[in-house]
Amino acid sequence: MIERRPFDRLGGADHGWLKAKHHFSFASYNDAGRMGWGALRVWNDDTIASQSGFPPHPHANMEIITYVREGAITHRDSLGNEGRTEAGDVQVMSAGSGITHSEYNVEPGTTRIFQIWIIPDESGQPPAWGARPFPKGERSGKFVALASGFK
Repeated sequence: MIERRPFDRLGGADHGWLKAKHHFSFASYNDAGRMGWGALRVWNDDTIASQSGFPPHPHANMEIITYVREGAITHRDSLGNEGRTEAGDVQVMSAGSGITHSEYNVEPGTTRIFQIWIIPDESGQPPAWGARPFPKGERSGKFVALASGFK
């Protein structure tokens, strides 16, 4: 069943540089009734201040999709990957057996992202990262696949 929840009723946190809204239990927001939906574990709506971001931190056995809604996000990881993903585009990180990464807003303005975590079908796979430009055509009012698990 789909439940419509107003934005101001989502869980969240304000760290100054990061204003986050959590659709499911995450970090200090704990709600046993909102632990995810199937393989979907996290859906965060993050606003990241200019010249700030997430310092290097590890992940394992999670598929992490970042859809940039406004601004851009710069990624660096322990595999040597680096990239900048702009508004309207998507980056995907398969944390696999383990990866350390950072994400920063090095832009002059605010960056807004959806960060979506999906539990993988298999644990311990090799980690990977990639970014893709997304079709910029008219998308309003339409469902568009951001990530599917299919190549």
